[in-house]
Amino acid sequence: VIFLHGLGDNGHGWAEAFAGIRSSHIKYICPHAPVMPVTLNMNMVMPSWFDIIGLSPDSQEDEPGIKRAAENVKALIDQEVKNGIPSNRIILGGFSQGPVSGVNKDISILQCHGDCDPLVPLMFGSVTVEKLKSLVNPANVTFKIYEGMMHSSCQQEMMDVKQFIDKLLPPID
Repeated sequence: VIFLHGLGDNGHGWAEAFAGIRSSHIKYICPHAPVMPVTLNMNMVMPSWFDIIGLSPDSQEDEPGIKRAAENVKALIDQEVKNGIPSNRIILGGFSQGPVSGVNKDISILQCHGDCDPLVPLMFGSVTVEKLKSLVNPANVTFKIYEGMMHSSCQQEMMDVKQFIDKLLPPID
């Protein structure tokens, strides 16, 4: 499992979160984003996978930065494949800004969102899940909404993530 943190964060907190739900046969990688100025936050320098110009649906996107982040993630995946992990046993996940992408139409996707998120409104989650359903087999896309959850995680969400991961990555005898 390769899991990418959100804007301004680092991988340590998510590594701790996964420690609470991890299955012993699964390796978890929680890398740190590079540090860069973020336009949205008045050019403050912070860990970010790419620049964020704005949060509205029509905001300009940092296309070169997003492509660079995708290349970095691909390099992480390629390294695990070189280490002997079959590509069909690699899960990519992320929180908030943590980029998640896939070209395999048969991939399974779990998207989670809090209904009280003030930073990334639920409407954005709904738009995202519909876009994902247009890119992959819609039957493989699960959207879970957590009542009262803000821009964070909760125990029920982590248990749902564990169930999703354990289903996709059962132990190999």
